[in-house]
Amino acid sequence: MKRLTILAVAVTTLAITPVGSAHANTTTIQVKGGDFYFKLSTKTIAKPGKVTFVFKNVGHVIHDFKIAGKTTRLIPPGTTTRLLVTFKKKGHYPYSCTVLGHAAAGMRGVFTVR
Repeated sequence: MKRLTILAVAVTTLAITPVGSAHANTTTIQVKGGDFYFKLSTKTIAKPGKVTFVFKNVGHVIHDFKIAGKTTRLIPPGTTTRLLVTFKKKGHYPYSCTVLGHAAAGMRGVFTVR
């Protein structure tokens, strides 16, 4: 009986939740961080809005990803994390790794919101 109740609640919840509503207006950008570079799937978006940066450390030491005042946690090699940023206006937004010396070694760039 307990399983049936849980199933009924789950089905009801799915039936009243609009599909895709949570992330319908979010752009996803893949970010690979290595030793010592970043590679973004795109460095430009057409208009202000929400962006999820999916950051994967493909290097051999810890890295993070910082943009628009937000920073991921430091992640070890081979792991992935996400960072949700809301860009409210057009502009150029620098990004970098905050580990000492990594930005100077090349882990930096500029993201553009048109």
